[in-house]
Order: sequence, then C-alpha cells, then structure tokens
Amino acid sequence: MLSFQSAPVVRATLPAVGASLGAITEVFYRNMFEERPELLRNLFNRANQANGTQREALAGAVAAFATTLVDHPDERPDAILGRIAHKHVSLGITSDQYTLVGRHLLGAVGEVLGDAVTPAVAAAWDEVYWLMANALIAMESRLYAEAGVADGAVWRDMEIAERTEESPDTTSFVLRRPDGLPTGPFLPGQYVSVQVELPDGVRQIRQYSLSTAPGRDTWRITVKRERSADEQVPEGEVSSWLHAHAHPGQVLKVSLPVGDLVLPQGDSPLLFASAGIGVTPMLSMLDHLADESPDRPVMVAHADRSPAHHAHRPELAELINRLPNSSLHLWYESGAGEPDQPRTHVHAGWADVKGLSLPANLTAFLCGPLPFMQAVRSDLLAQGLSPAVIHYEVFGPDLWLSK
Repeated sequence: MLSFQSAPVVRATLPAVGASLGAITEVFYRNMFEERPELLRNLFNRANQANGTQREALAGAVAAFATTLVDHPDERPDAILGRIAHKHVSLGITSDQYTLVGRHLLGAVGEVLGDAVTPAVAAAWDEVYWLMANALIAMESRLYAEAGVADGAVWRDMEIAERTEESPDTTSFVLRRPDGLPTGPFLPGQYVSVQVELPDGVRQIRQYSLSTAPGRDTWRITVKRERSADEQVPEGEVSSWLHAHAHPGQVLKVSLPVGDLVLPQGDSPLLFASAGIGVTPMLSMLDHLADESPDRPVMVAHADRSPAHHAHRPELAELINRLPNSSLHLWYESGAGEPDQPRTHVHAGWADVKGLSLPANLTAFLCGPLPFMQAVRSDLLAQGLSPAVIHYEVFGPDLWLSK
C-alpha cells in the first residue's frame, strides 16, 4: 500500500508517467546496458531488446502495478507479480540486482520527464518501484527456498539423451542428469530456461515448457525453430542453435523448473486451448492427468497450420485415448481432413471455441500466440466464464498487460 503522502502524487502523475513509459523504458535499458553491457550479452534476450517487446512488457507491468496501487489500495496484483517472479527465478535473478534496476529506471523517469519530476514526484515513484521490487524479492526468495537452492543457484548440467523431429519446424529433446540420478520434480505446465553460447561468444537464455508429465527419470522440452517470415525480424538465435547443433550426448545448461500455469486440485472439468507450439505445456498436464486422474472431464482445443505442422499430434491423440471423459477439437488452416479416432472433431480454418458446449465449473488454460489467446479468452468470457478461472502462459515477454 502506498503511503498517504505518495498516493495522491502517484494518482496525479500516473497519466503522464504512463504515457511516457515507452520512452522511459527505452532510456532505462539504454543506460543500464551502457553501464553493464554483459547483462545484454548474457542475461537479457537481445532479440526482444532489438524489437522492443521487452520494453513494452516492462512498461505494461509497471503501469498495471501502479494503477492497482491507486485504484485498489488494499489489493496487491499477485497474478502480475507471480508471473514475473517465476520468470526471474528461471534466470537466476537475485535481490542485489534490483538496486541497479531501480537506479536506472528512476533515473530514466527524470531524464524523460525533466522538470516535471519534483522531489515529491521522485520520492513517490521511488516508493512505487520498491513496493514492486520488494514484493518480487520476497516471492523469488520463497521460490528459491522451496526448490532448496540458494538465491540465483538455478543452473544445472543436463545431457541430451534423445532428439526427435516432431514436425518440420519443431524438435524435442529428452534431458537427463549426467550422473544418472533422476531429474528433479516439477509441476505439470512448468518450464525451464536453457542457456547456450552462440558463435559470437554471447550466452543467451530462452524458456521452454516441459512437455511430459513429472515423475520420470528424464525431462523433455520441445523447441520450435523461430524463422524470419519477412527477413525483417531475425531468426531465433537459441532455437536455431539448438536445431542445428544440439544432439544426444551434448550437455546443456538448464535451470530448475518454474512457472505458475499449473493444474488445480479436484475433479472439476478442464479446457486446454492451444495453438502451435503452445501445445507443449498442455501435453505435460494431459500426461499427468492420464497418470493420476484419468476420469477427470477434459476438453482439448488446438489450432495449427496443418496436420503436418502439428507437433506431437500422434501423442496428443494417444493422450485423448487414455482420458475416457475427454474430447479433442482441432482446427487446421489447411489439410484438415477427417477425424481418425473417436471423440475427435476436425475443422478447417481458425480456432473457434464459441461452438463448444462448456460444462459448469470449468477451468480454462490457454497457450499460444497472444492474438489467439485474447480471442479465445473473449469468447470464453462471452459464454459466462469468470476471468478468475481463465489462465494463460505467454512464450516470450508478457505483452498482455500492454494491449
């Protein structure tokens, strides 16, 4: 909760700060990377820095947090903070780094807004930042403690045991510990970070969902090679490297599993809606349900370019067969064809969940491109679902709050 003296100042200046957040975050990253260039080389996603999506995500998060502070002073936006905290833990962020970020972020506010930043305004926004930062530090400390590691000590060597081409642009990698011991536990739907050294010596990190159920001696990730559609956006650096160079026997740096897109307890019905590579966390949750709660009602909706581009398509069909109270609804932009198994419905074109008959007490999980998730969420809300029961996972910077 903001202090009595800061609350009216933040309320009064929020429109101006919010309107300038794009410029503020641009200056923030520029100045921080000038002081600490190794952060861009070895921690931040330099592709997202180049295309501006990381700046947009940061601006959206700060604006949403500050708005909540002034409009709902008795609440804390834990959904926003939790997603950021899990991402930070996957990168090994530690509390001391928040001082560096705060100095450059508040310095950027002053640089962009100039004389409008009086001492009272500066003090109020410093309070906003540290309320957010301290909440994140506490959440991240709990996550590290729950994992039984020191703050930031998330990286492990993992050996590639198997490599499988799942579709023309996706490859799965089965990972095992080099010492032969079982891999650590995780919750279905969580992800890990993978760190690789690129040819120019830069170490880059990307997150990939674990695409099978926990409780096995290995983990599996599925990596879509991000290609340039128009030669204006560079191809994915880490995904391209993994597709070209990662083979059985090679050791990768992999983080401990994190992520807040996890299954609720109980026997209430579930909807999994995904598109493209967004199917991967759904596979983990479906695999877990098939092992632990096979009778739970499950509705699966997936959209893809074509059956050939649908990664893990045979595996998804097998999981549906293991879940007797499930149904599968597929949409393909081309080559839809006819269903080849019971309880499967195949459609041509874009995904449309408006025609699905949704049961009461449904919990929905969404993963895929942002426009897909926003469209599905809107359709679910129109059918009466509460926003509280619709959960999502964003691959890359979370731009949801900035749209």
